[in-house]
Amino acid sequence: MSDPRIDPPPSADERTMLDSWLEWHRETLAVKCQGLTDEQLRERSTPPSPLSLLGLVRHMAYVEHMWFRVVLAGEDYHSPIKSADDRDGDFLGTDDASVEEAFAVWRSEIDNARKAAAGLSLDTVGRAKRHGEDISLRWILVHMIEEYARHNGHADLIRERVDGTTGE
Repeated sequence: MSDPRIDPPPSADERTMLDSWLEWHRETLAVKCQGLTDEQLRERSTPPSPLSLLGLVRHMAYVEHMWFRVVLAGEDYHSPIKSADDRDGDFLGTDDASVEEAFAVWRSEIDNARKAAAGLSLDTVGRAKRHGEDISLRWILVHMIEEYARHNGHADLIRERVDGTTGE
């Protein structure tokens, strides 16, 4: 399995550090999915959990869309992954979902997220609120690192179950 990840610098300014760790975690999910068949990507972790690697990719596409495009940039919700009122459609909709489309949407949402955040101060406040509170780009970046880190832990366990592959 090839590993295209670039380690975050051990010393850098805050923005570089946050961006680097987010990119590392984005690529970690890609590495965990590398080389698997569509069926293996759809394989559930353990019953009754609907968790699968494909579900994680779909979920992270949704999360990228929500935090960067909807909350930060103030765009209307229009994710092709799931409807706004479908709480678990990203995880549950994997049986018939196109793997190619899911990865394309995820990569596209990452590109859109980068564009939405480009040139903004970490103190920039999003156009939408969460629980009535303003959300800064700094908070979004830290949250996204946390979100990927948590789900990459899930991806580690699922990948090991699927084919025995382990790694960082």
